[in-house]
Amino acid sequence: MRISQRVRRAAVAGAVALAVCASAQPALAVVSSFAHRVTPSFNGSVHAIAHRGDTVYVGGSFTRMTIDGRTVTRNRIAAFSGRTGELLDWAPSADGTVRALAVTPGWVYVGGDFDEIDGEARESLARIDAGDAEVGSFDHSITGGVRTLAVGHGRLYAGGTFSRVDGERRGNLAAFSLADDQLDDTWAPRAGGVVNALAVRGNRVYLGGSFPRRLSAVHATSGRGDSGFRPDAPALVHSVAVDDAGVYAAMGGPGGRAAAYSPSGRTRWTRIFDGDAQAVAVLDGVAYVGGHFDRACADSDDAADGECDAGSVSRVKLAAVDRSGALSRWAPQANGVVGVRTLVVNGATVMAGGDFTTIGGRTARRYASFG
Repeated sequence: MRISQRVRRAAVAGAVALAVCASAQPALAVVSSFAHRVTPSFNGSVHAIAHRGDTVYVGGSFTRMTIDGRTVTRNRIAAFSGRTGELLDWAPSADGTVRALAVTPGWVYVGGDFDEIDGEARESLARIDAGDAEVGSFDHSITGGVRTLAVGHGRLYAGGTFSRVDGERRGNLAAFSLADDQLDDTWAPRAGGVVNALAVRGNRVYLGGSFPRRLSAVHATSGRGDSGFRPDAPALVHSVAVDDAGVYAAMGGPGGRAAAYSPSGRTRWTRIFDGDAQAVAVLDGVAYVGGHFDRACADSDDAADGECDAGSVSRVKLAAVDRSGALSRWAPQANGVVGVRTLVVNGATVMAGGDFTTIGGRTARRYASFG
C-alpha cells in the first residue's frame, strides 16, 4: 500500500533533506556496491535465499537460471557458489513455488506451495540432501502452505498458512525434531493469523505476520508466549531479523515502514516509505531494507497523515538505516513493481532476491549481491 502522492512531489525538498538526514557513516562503509563477480539471473521471482559456507541456495517461482552466459533448467530451486558464481549441479525440482529455505549440515529444508519434489509427494515441506539432491525421508502432511522456516534448539520451525500437520491442529506454526524428523508435540503456539517470518535468537522464536499483535515472541522449546517482548507493531510484518541489539521488522501498512525494537519490545527507531517494506537483514548494526517502495521519508516522522512532514528522498526498492535510526546514503536503486522480496546476510555480503531486473541501471535479474 502506498502513502499520499505528496511524497513524490517532495523530490526537490527531499534532495535538500538528504544532506541533513543521511548518516555520517553510510552503509557504503559496510556494503560498497553492486558486486562485480559473476552472478546468476532467473526467469521468475526469487522468494528465498539461504547459504552454508560458500554455497548459496535460492528458491522461488523460476524455471530457468542463467549464469555466465549459460541457461539451464532449474525448477524453483537452485544452488551456486557465492564466491565465484559457479553454477552447481544440485538441481532438485519443485512443482510449485518455493517460499522458504533453511540449511543444516548435510540438508536443505524447503517450504512453499508445492506438492512434489523430484516426483516425490511432499506437501509444502521437504528435506533435500545438500550433496546429491536426493529427497529425504522427512515427510509430513501439511494442510496449507509454508512461508517461512528457521532452525534452532535442535528444531526446524515452520510458519505459514497451515491449520494441521500430520492431522494434528496447528495455528500456522509447527516445529520438527532435527534428530528424528518427528513433529514436536509440545511446541504448538497458535498465532491467530498468517505467519510470514520467523527468527531464532537465544531462547526466543520471533514471529512476524498478520496475526493480532503482528510481531511477538514465543519460547523456543515450550512454545509459550514470551511476555517480556511486547512491541507495538502498527502494521502487518513481512520479515524479521535479529541481532544483539534487538529485533528488526519490515512492514506494510499506511505506505510501508521498517522499525527496530529492543529485546523488551521498546521502539528504537522507525523509517517510513511510500510502499511496503518486504525484507530486512542486519549487518554490523546496519539494517538493510527491501520492498516495493520508491521513496523514503527524509525524517523519521510517523507520516500518520500519509505525508512526509520533512519531504522525501529517492530509495528505489532498497535502503539502509544505521544504528541511530538515520537513513543512510546507500541507495542501489533497483527497479520493478514488486521489487525486493528477500534479503540475507552472508559474512560481509548482503544478498537480495525478488522481481527486479536491474540495479543502478545494470542488469540484475531477480538476484543481486552487495559486498
